[in-house]
Amino acid sequence: MTTVDQQQRQGPPAPRRRSRRDEILEIAVGLFAARGYHGVSMDDIGSAAGVTGPALYHHFAGKEAMLVAALIPVSESLLHGGQARVTLHPEDASAALADLIDFHVEFALNNPAVIALHLHELDRLPEEPRRQIRRLQRLYVEEWVGVLATLRPELDAPEARVLAHSAFGLMNSTPFLGGEVDRRRRAALLREATLHALIGR
Repeated sequence: MTTVDQQQRQGPPAPRRRSRRDEILEIAVGLFAARGYHGVSMDDIGSAAGVTGPALYHHFAGKEAMLVAALIPVSESLLHGGQARVTLHPEDASAALADLIDFHVEFALNNPAVIALHLHELDRLPEEPRRQIRRLQRLYVEEWVGVLATLRPELDAPEARVLAHSAFGLMNSTPFLGGEVDRRRRAALLREATLHALIGR
């Protein structure tokens, strides 16, 4: 049996190796974001990924399946990440809000193509996955609303939702930002602007 000391000497487990499916999906997301869903064919994706038609369809049934595979896990990750950060600060709503902002800013800076895809292509999805994504989004928004309601009791829930959505619009502007500003500075500016928009200071 492996002892705790042995586990510590071995270090943390190695990160999961990216699968070929993951690589193809990342390429497809980038193409969709750059050209639009209808501006990209399966042949375009296969060519960019160095995969022939039959091999590509082994991983995905089509472009629609790629869109679902890109957007649902992201929505799940945002919800679970948001819930985890709120849970870390049960008695400190200010710290919870700061953690939520840090979390979402990092997500936005790391995933501009996914954000662009979500903004422009969500309605391409069939009704059921679209409904699932919308539900996950609503639950994520409510994590922010709960924190804002504690910090700003003068707001009712609909008003807090307006502020939360305005904050997402600000943070999710990252696909449209140029590279003139260093990434660390961009993150700091986005955090500052978002906190000011939500709290007014």
